[in-house]
Amino acid sequence: MSIAFSLSSEEAELREHSFLHLSLSLSLALDSDSIHRQSQFPSPLNSPELDFAPALKILDKKKMEKEAKKEAFRKYLESSGVLDALTKVLVALYEQNDKPSSAIEFVQQKLGGPTMSEYEKLQAEMSDLQIKYNELLATHQETCRQFEEIKNSSKESNGEEAPKEGL
Repeated sequence: MSIAFSLSSEEAELREHSFLHLSLSLSLALDSDSIHRQSQFPSPLNSPELDFAPALKILDKKKMEKEAKKEAFRKYLESSGVLDALTKVLVALYEQNDKPSSAIEFVQQKLGGPTMSEYEKLQAEMSDLQIKYNELLATHQETCRQFEEIKNSSKESNGEEAPKEGL
């Protein structure tokens, strides 16, 4: 039985870079005896035709781009106060003598969010209000339809009895 794995482009790229890194590491990790043997039996890794500089530049550039993205995101979190808020909550959790049974609920509560039971209650209330809104909207639409019917019937009855102006 064979299992097919599909790699994302990032995973494939990482695999390729890992192989390149492994090849470079192996070539650099040779001791003096193997270097002496290599001079007697040249290896394709030591061949002057292979130049790893462009590949290393690409790896460095991508690494720098990722680091820049991480740094920008960290600055965003810091400037918006998220890091401070999370730090305070985590410190409060750490300082708790009796650890809460649900750390998630503790964090939510400290950040000002509802507990799970409060959230479920709010969801049920919202559902009830949505049903009531839909009923009121249907009633309103029916009332508007009836009003238009009355308005149109009164125009017809007024139009037959009253003489038309301008004739």
